[in-house]
Amino acid sequence: MKNQLTQKEIQHLYWRAGFGIKQSKIPSLIYQTKENTVNELFTDSYLQTPLSFDFKSLKQASKKKTKVEKKALRKLKIRTLFELNKKWYEQMISTDQVLREKMTLFFHDHFAVNLRRPFEAMNLNNILRNHALGSFELMLMEVSKSPAMLMFLNNRQNKKDSPNENFAREVMELFTLGRDNIYTEKDIQEAARAFTGWNFKSDGSFVFRKNQHDEGEKTFLGRTGNFKGDDIIRILLEEKQTAVYLCEKIYKYFVNETINPQHINELAEVFYGSKYNLKTLMKAIFMSDWFYNEKNIGNKIKSPTELIVGLGRQFGVKFQNHQKLILLQKKLNQTLFLPPNVAGWPGGKYWIDSSTLMIRLRLPSLMLTAGELEWDEKEDMPENMVTNKKQRRRNKLKKQLQTTSKFNSISRNLAELTPEQLLEFLIQARLPNEIKNNVLYNDKTNKELIIKVLSLPEYQLC
Repeated sequence: MKNQLTQKEIQHLYWRAGFGIKQSKIPSLIYQTKENTVNELFTDSYLQTPLSFDFKSLKQASKKKTKVEKKALRKLKIRTLFELNKKWYEQMISTDQVLREKMTLFFHDHFAVNLRRPFEAMNLNNILRNHALGSFELMLMEVSKSPAMLMFLNNRQNKKDSPNENFAREVMELFTLGRDNIYTEKDIQEAARAFTGWNFKSDGSFVFRKNQHDEGEKTFLGRTGNFKGDDIIRILLEEKQTAVYLCEKIYKYFVNETINPQHINELAEVFYGSKYNLKTLMKAIFMSDWFYNEKNIGNKIKSPTELIVGLGRQFGVKFQNHQKLILLQKKLNQTLFLPPNVAGWPGGKYWIDSSTLMIRLRLPSLMLTAGELEWDEKEDMPENMVTNKKQRRRNKLKKQLQTTSKFNSISRNLAELTPEQLLEFLIQARLPNEIKNNVLYNDKTNKELIIKVLSLPEYQLC
């Protein structure tokens, strides 16, 4: 096992375990052992900072019941959700708890919920953050009983006389075993019976309504008993396929979209043996030699969130207007708290098409030098999705993203690097020689050179 990491390997670790690394931090890590460098990430994320928000105005508005007031309440909920979205971005950009936030982002996709209800969305997000480096069993149990999940997958309607199979199906297909692994349609039906009676009170706390629960005997994955929902979750975790499925998904997200079966088997043994301890699993990944193999470096397309937060952390970017941040996310096809469906965002090549690629390549200029982005006021905001073509043509404008940054001061610090060192720091992927030479031999100012490097297609990779 390697004892020390190179600069490129440190950058790789910090991109995968977080959102990149500041150049000023590298000298303090370069002479450390790999174990100390990895441990520092976990130490920095030992504590957590839950999202918090004042929902007073939303609670007051919820008491109103006229048709006009209900419409105003729906708009207020969306605006509040957007403000919560911006708050999470700000936290990811500013926090030292980068590994915990990256794990929260991963599970935000794994347990994808689209409700447009800000209180429930924040509650679920904080559950994920709380267990992000702890027990997956506790996370799964708490997520399953959260108001967000109970509402989104219709388990409030799951009653003994009219069972609803939505949650039972997804907890196996998406959250534990993976599609078409081990379970049958009969298992889904029996699990749905076990989850009957799961609900929540007006304050969001979980409640088991015994009068709505099916008390009959159930047979699930070859086991028979008078099962309740908690029993189903425990049985799912007893199946080693759950550890395999989760390790495959985590491997694709943090290591390489092409899985290595041997690595998956090793990780599944560790994960299952630790009783689903996420810290144990992630440490096994980051401490392995294969994680730092050249084929795993610079091969992953950054998600829109990784791209925006990475630039934000490196250059101290702040968004002044939450609507402009939402606009940017929408155009890049990843609006936090609004996944496309229960399966989450497909990721990988899904992030790139002819429209998003042009915006992604312009993003450094947009965020760091007050660039302009075309914005359709009637169409681009989610609360104004319906509009006719004449309105769309009439309302197309170019507007600044309204960001502030520390680009000027940070670019002066980066001026101490040679062009070769700047490329080595900002680009993880291997550059073709002709592109490298084109960047190295030019007469641009340092700020122009940084923007040029950040605008290379290879910057889209980490």
